Amino acid sequence: MSRVGIVAGLAREARALAPEIGRSAGTRRTRIHPLAEALLTVSGMGWEAALEGSKALVAAGATALASVGTAGALDPALECGAIVLPEEVVSFESPPVPADPRWRWVLAGALPREQVYGGRLLGTRRPLGSRLDKAIARRETRAVAVDMESAAVARVAADAGVPFVAVRVIVDTAGEDLPRAVVAASGGTHPSLPRLLAGLIRAPADLGALIRLARRFRAACAVLASIGEPGLPARRALTEANWGT
Repeated sequence: MSRVGIVAGLAREARALAPEIGRSAGTRRTRIHPLAEALLTVSGMGWEAALEGSKALVAAGATALASVGTAGALDPALECGAIVLPEEVVSFESPPVPADPRWRWVLAGALPREQVYGGRLLGTRRPLGSRLDKAIARRETRAVAVDMESAAVARVAADAGVPFVAVRVIVDTAGEDLPRAVVAASGGTHPSLPRLLAGLIRAPADLGALIRLARRFRAACAVLASIGEPGLPARRALTEANWGT
């Protein structure tokens, strides 16, 4: 049986699997949180952070890697709360990496069918903040959603020769712009409050959009929590690694 290593960019996303994780979970030095049936790290946002976190999990004994968290929609059909379970992860810098088909199949069977979408997941090194950027990325890659960590996790899995899967829940839709303050504050295991406030001072009209986005993020994390609740089939499919038998 494999041992799953799970990478979450944000502490709030990680709490879907481990509610005891607090705001101090993320540091510059990667910390591994042993779960009953898996390993978990809060890597911080972005390619480099996820790359470091994934390598640390492999070094700690993980023999399968999962990227778990939230994402932005590129496909206009995806709404907040939709679950993206991609067949492959693509990026502009490296070749596509497929999800392990058996693991993905078992996980898809444990999730609410009407909420689950397949397709490509795009990994980027910077946020796609505008509707135009999202539309261009959709046209160039045919991806249904985008995040900043999954491509790095997939790359480490491919290099290590271990199975990979991604589970991402949609926050912002393809047809909306991210508040500029959020784009400026992106980074680390939590959005930077000083940069967020500075962004709002420069663009106070973004406050309403920021409040809506915060509500959607909480809703997406609630979906993640329903997936990660101990004892449920989805949690077992993600973490217990018996899909290879």
